[in-house]
Amino acid sequence: MTWTIEASLLGFAGALRAAGLPVTADRERTFLRGVAVVGLGERSSVYWTGRTTLTSSPADLEPYDRVFAQWFGGTTMKAVTGADSPRATTVQAALTDPGDGQDEKQTEASVRAQASEREVLRHRDIAGLGAGERALLRHQFATLRPRPPQRRARRHTWARRGAVDGPATLRAQLRRLGEPGPVQHRRHRVRPRRVVLLVDVSGSMSAHADALLRLAHTVVQAAPRHTEVFTIGTRLTHVTRSLRERDPDRALLAAGAQVADWSGGTRLGEGLAVFLDRWGRRGMARQAVVVVFSDGWERSGPEMLGEQMRRLRSVAHRVVWVNPHRGRPGYVPVQQGIVAALPHVDDFVAGHSLGAFADVLEVIGRA
Repeated sequence: MTWTIEASLLGFAGALRAAGLPVTADRERTFLRGVAVVGLGERSSVYWTGRTTLTSSPADLEPYDRVFAQWFGGTTMKAVTGADSPRATTVQAALTDPGDGQDEKQTEASVRAQASEREVLRHRDIAGLGAGERALLRHQFATLRPRPPQRRARRHTWARRGAVDGPATLRAQLRRLGEPGPVQHRRHRVRPRRVVLLVDVSGSMSAHADALLRLAHTVVQAAPRHTEVFTIGTRLTHVTRSLRERDPDRALLAAGAQVADWSGGTRLGEGLAVFLDRWGRRGMARQAVVVVFSDGWERSGPEMLGEQMRRLRSVAHRVVWVNPHRGRPGYVPVQQGIVAALPHVDDFVAGHSLGAFADVLEVIGRA
């Protein structure tokens, strides 16, 4: 199955999801595998494969037929029974001599081509992707492996080497009735450090906002008890609870329903002030890794943004700023908001592609 055909089929599944059908990522994968088995020779084969894998109740059939006709053209397919039902397709292995292995070479070349296309897609700017490419990219988010940052706890645990644990050594000696024995050692325990993600969803970030929230969902799933997510536009919205939903599409729909200022103006300074006054200084940002996803455009003056970044830096363990434009050739941070914020930022990194997202997760993990 070529990349363009796969993109078209995934686009069809996305259209069904937009029409209200509960099409999950697992059902999409099952649909693709089914089409690969039955083939694309007949329109009815694709119809019945999608109907058996992408619908879950009789109420889904009418919107499925409508979307299928709109997506693939032609008249709507009608349900059939008995002798008119679609015949099952049996796949048999070839019993002939493979000869010079030409088919195997073609298959290997096809696999390499698809892998190369996916690697290219991984490093392309999300803002320039089409609908089909975005659908493919969504599946690649599963390849990201967030590693929560660690912090040293106050309590200790047993260790093979390190600092001498005097009380434990004495207790062991008392259990041996005073007989000498091995010296006990200890080390500090480690615990996950809190991560706070502040995602700019204003109009200037609309091309990247969906992907950034998917990245936030990935981080939340890796450490749900130690990750908090907020969106910033003209107001501040706490969306952590929505992103704890395991299915990424449902999580983003729930978060989108919360965010009333999607693709609106930008008030980063005011949003940071609300975060610090209501949540940050009370403990959420204290000694946490705070990540700001924004291009730095600010409707208000840069002075307020600079002051709030200074306040944030005074309580956070580390401040990371992720800018989608950072990865573009020739980019220079000249926006007033970025200029005001940079003195209070520990890491200034790119956030324009899936490959850049992997680098962002690495920066967070070692913070």
